[in-house]
Amino acid sequence: MIALLRPALALLAVMTLLTGLIYPALVTGIGEIFFLEQANGSLIRIDGEVAGSRLIGQPFSSSRYFWGRPSATAPYPYNAAASAGSNLAPTNPVLLESVHARIEALRSADPGNTAPIPVDLVTASGSGLDPDISLAAARFQIPRVARARGLREPVVRTLVDEHVAGRTLGLLGEPRVNVLDLNLALDHPDRFGPNK
Repeated sequence: MIALLRPALALLAVMTLLTGLIYPALVTGIGEIFFLEQANGSLIRIDGEVAGSRLIGQPFSSSRYFWGRPSATAPYPYNAAASAGSNLAPTNPVLLESVHARIEALRSADPGNTAPIPVDLVTASGSGLDPDISLAAARFQIPRVARARGLREPVVRTLVDEHVAGRTLGLLGEPRVNVLDLNLALDHPDRFGPNK
């Protein structure tokens, strides 16, 4: 029995050392050296204070800001500790009511905008944390944001276009706009403009 137990315990000790200490230390070291911003959450700081992360959506409800994709996380929106979708079927009345309420909120915030509402502005994603919206969703909101800020629409449209992230590796995904980056550029164009 001891002859079988000794190699098993030795293997347990070696694997614990390799997978519990050496590998995590190696990966953390590589991340801290070569990918410092990403390894630390892609945080955006303003005067030393964290304004948010480029990786996690933020709740915006003022007409002066672009709104992100809705979040279904609990107990509050964009809760990174509870990443999840609503898991409601497309025919579920609760989902339909939520979508209709979001459509009403968008229409009441910008009554003159009769353009079709992009689907990502009224439906939550599987994670509930999306920091990005489609280019169509950003362009849909340009008239409201421009009017609320007293800016001309072409100025806001240019700002949106300057913040478009293309497809990953040129072919994966769709062009998108990071909502936090765009809203920070509206508030602080000198610090978060396209070339900053």
